[in-house]
Amino acid sequence: MGFKCGIVGLPNVGKSTLFNALTKTAAAQAANYPFCTIEPNTGDVAVPDPRLSAIAKMAKSANIVPTRLTFVDIAGLVRGASKGEGLGNQFLANIRECDAIAHVLRCFVDDDITHVEGRIDPLSDAETIETELMLADLDSLERRVVPLRKRAGADKEAKEAVELMDAALELLREGKPARLVTVPKGSEKAFEMLNLLTAKPILYVCNVEEASAATGNALSDKIFERAAAEGAKAVVISAAIESELAQLPPEEQAEYMEAMGLSEPGLDRLIRAGYELLGLITYFTAGPKETRAWTITRGTRAPQAAGVIHSDFERGFIRAQTIAYEDFITLGEVKAKELGKARDEGKEYVVVDGDVMLFKFNT
Repeated sequence: MGFKCGIVGLPNVGKSTLFNALTKTAAAQAANYPFCTIEPNTGDVAVPDPRLSAIAKMAKSANIVPTRLTFVDIAGLVRGASKGEGLGNQFLANIRECDAIAHVLRCFVDDDITHVEGRIDPLSDAETIETELMLADLDSLERRVVPLRKRAGADKEAKEAVELMDAALELLREGKPARLVTVPKGSEKAFEMLNLLTAKPILYVCNVEEASAATGNALSDKIFERAAAEGAKAVVISAAIESELAQLPPEEQAEYMEAMGLSEPGLDRLIRAGYELLGLITYFTAGPKETRAWTITRGTRAPQAAGVIHSDFERGFIRAQTIAYEDFITLGEVKAKELGKARDEGKEYVVVDGDVMLFKFNT
């Protein structure tokens, strides 16, 4: 399990250029006109994690298998999308299928690349997108809540849904996103089932010019302030640099990044911010055949973590041999066992980021 992140934004902000760089493909056509992305392009990307190679070396693994995440390049949205303007209906349908929204904002000035609204103002762009998503949620809830109210008296689930809808409607009518709803304990799943666009976590991606890739600029600073106020995340990326970097062989990438004043690719920063946003962590399995990374939600217990590998592992779970990452790469599995660093954990064990695990289960 990784996560599915929809790349959204106004036309011509660099969404498709970023997607191409991240997935190292030319699947999405990057062109200087609105709606050049008609169908959402999907790309699976390996999650970079230096711990993988360290574990594989210690385990003498023949193969390394990283965990993966999915990026979806979604058509550019314009003002009025909630009413079907541009490719609005398609945009909204595609974004509902994503776990999080990577909102690309244009934080650079280039007279050769047109802006759909004729000015460079990422804060205003963010407001445009947010407003259209809120209007779409408002319309959706107002249509759905009416029949549910009629059932709420005798239907416990309908009553719960109506209460959650009313809480979201109150915020949306005040111009606030549904992610600000205080969800009662135990109602998290019911709220998730409402599938509201503005309830999805937001990651602002500030697309800056090459000279500002390492430090950001005045425009991106404003977005970071907005993200902090919302409890969202923000990263600075130069789509132009990422595009160049994606074309270079691995041995030349480090030199290119150093020349640009960068310590790591933008993809790494984007994934790290996305993981933090969604509360994701990684555990590992290791052996002579392969070392593999697995992504789970923070707080996941051992049986459910095993179920990410195969449902049979969760169903027949007995216990999990668990070695902390630092102990594994320092001692190895055999020595860790000898020194009592390999623990047998049961069904209540909460997996920790970096755990190296071996599951025992009944078939």
